[in-house]
Amino acid sequence: MPRVVVANAGPLMALAKLNLLHLLKQLYGSVHFPRSVYDEVVVQGMQGGHEDAHTLHRFLSKEGWSPTDVSDLPEALAGAALDRGERDSIALALSQAGLLLMDEERGRAAASQLDVPVHGTLGVLIQAYHGGLITADQLRFYFGQIEEHSDIWISSILVRRLAREVLG
Repeated sequence: MPRVVVANAGPLMALAKLNLLHLLKQLYGSVHFPRSVYDEVVVQGMQGGHEDAHTLHRFLSKEGWSPTDVSDLPEALAGAALDRGERDSIALALSQAGLLLMDEERGRAAASQLDVPVHGTLGVLIQAYHGGLITADQLRFYFGQIEEHSDIWISSILVRRLAREVLG
């Protein structure tokens, strides 16, 4: 288990939509996230009436997980074509030598260039499967849910490829 796990918006929103936030606690103990990500997914999400934002807020409050302010951005990230949450998440993971949970391809590429290990929502689910927290049937179901959700922006091609690789 990595010492520190940092989450960006995508996995937090996807796991909230799937009602699987508990897997974060089971897999990692706790998860850190920048204030910019919290503002995006919880504050703005609740203002927009998104149920997953309320689900995430309740979960974070129950667990006592609170956002981290990020003040120092590495020069390599300052001019990167990423949104603030992505830059802050990478910077936080980099400063903590931690695992980054991120789905966005540009952010994952930028993190990889800085040698920050990255998993996405699918990686979290696969890790939960390998750890015995969910069954193969549940993994298939959740992968199917991801493909059906128009508001979870993960490539169906990637979902199907990983399902074949992991489940045969």
